[in-house]
Amino acid sequence: MEKSSRRRKVKMIDVIILLLISVILGSLGQIAMKKGLTDSGGIELREILSTKLFSIVFQRYVFIGITFYLISTLLWFVILSKAELSFAYPLIALGYIITVFLASIFFKEAITPFRWFGILLILGGAILIMARF
Repeated sequence: MEKSSRRRKVKMIDVIILLLISVILGSLGQIAMKKGLTDSGGIELREILSTKLFSIVFQRYVFIGITFYLISTLLWFVILSKAELSFAYPLIALGYIITVFLASIFFKEAITPFRWFGILLILGGAILIMARF
């Protein structure tokens, strides 16, 4: 293998690792925000620009979720600077799979056969995208 080809492959593995960390943080952010919103009674659309929004944003779990999202976004900046968008962006869909599993664990949400089918389709698409990196 050529040196430049090997170097490019190593950089791509670094991008995939960063992407997976970013996706996991995004999924954990969703779980934390859901927990916080459930604990605080949630928010209605008409309350979005009210003072209730500020109390919810600073609710412990919601704040943790937002922090995870911020870190995920900062990692995404690095990913975008190193990878093709047509490669990296579809792999964010792995977050859907992770979030479904976390929701079933933390919130006892059911994964119906249709959801399993959707998960398999997303996973298949991610495998196809990564097959030629």
